[in-house]
Amino acid sequence: MSNNSLIEKLETLVLRYEEVGQQLSDPDIISDTKKFIKLNKEYRELGDVVAAYKDYKNAYDNILNAKQILAEEKDDELKEMAKMELDTLSTSIEEMEQKLKLMLIPSDPQDSKNAILEIRGGTGGDEASIFAGELFRMYSRYCEKKGWKVSVNSFSEGTSGGYKEIIAEISGDKVYGTLKYESGVHRVQRVPQTETQGRVHTSAATVAVLPEAEEVDVVLNPNEIRKDTFCSSGPGGQSVNTTYSAIRLTHLPTGIVVSCQDEKSQLKNLDKAMNELRTRLFALEYQKYMDQVASQRKTMVSTGDRSAKIRTYNYPQSRVTDHRINYTMYNLPAVLDGELQETIDKLIMEENAERLKESNI
Repeated sequence: MSNNSLIEKLETLVLRYEEVGQQLSDPDIISDTKKFIKLNKEYRELGDVVAAYKDYKNAYDNILNAKQILAEEKDDELKEMAKMELDTLSTSIEEMEQKLKLMLIPSDPQDSKNAILEIRGGTGGDEASIFAGELFRMYSRYCEKKGWKVSVNSFSEGTSGGYKEIIAEISGDKVYGTLKYESGVHRVQRVPQTETQGRVHTSAATVAVLPEAEEVDVVLNPNEIRKDTFCSSGPGGQSVNTTYSAIRLTHLPTGIVVSCQDEKSQLKNLDKAMNELRTRLFALEYQKYMDQVASQRKTMVSTGDRSAKIRTYNYPQSRVTDHRINYTMYNLPAVLDGELQETIDKLIMEENAERLKESNI
């Protein structure tokens, strides 16, 4: 795409940005909650593009001005200043242009949503449950660093620690768009505590990250849902309260079962369980989109294939390897303490490269 056509496309978005801004002050729009929320989201997203475009346009105009000085000015000092500015701007404007091109590519509409995180111990028995617990701690620490809120819906503890399964809601800014790269099989290689001969064993846990569905995404029919209540239980199996506050929901048409026992209030547990059920039903349809993405791309960075081995955590070598992008780090303790951003950034870069190839921008 030439500079002129890029600018023309961006100017169109500026006009749309101004139009949406005016609509948001219309009393009729304000009174229509769904429409107002939708337009407000579009306005925020366009605002990021418009701000980046203003920086780009300013740099572009300065380049044209510097070139004009070099062509017409006779003063050597002014020409030298113009040349220095041109050299500096020519480098930065290429980065600005790449950033704008990426912003013009339609993103996954689910990226801005909160997420449901589920971790299940896989092959490896007790060791897999322990590893699942360590993965949950890793994501909890990462979310803490990002300022995101983690709220556990349900869990089943392993006999030697960790979790056979744990499901949590994560809320914050663009949670799903960041964590979606974590879906898949995570493998650990180490000497288990129960191993008497010092042999390295391989265990695995499965991570799934689902975009949290909103009420407008999925309409639930109460007649299709069976609700059961039971007592929440904590470590060791003892009752943590004597009221039937925990909720189990069964969606009869699909057979999907969700439960929530984290809150003391039955109403709060019901609300969280309904939200998870809505998300799982939405995920059935969303997976079709993910499968389509997978068929179009050579990499599997964000396909959400839960059966794919995506990462290995090797304790003897303090090594973490992401197999999708052949990226290896030797800082295992830091990664398990939530230092995931470096790997996620590399995955985003890889996906962005593919998205640019797919587009004609």
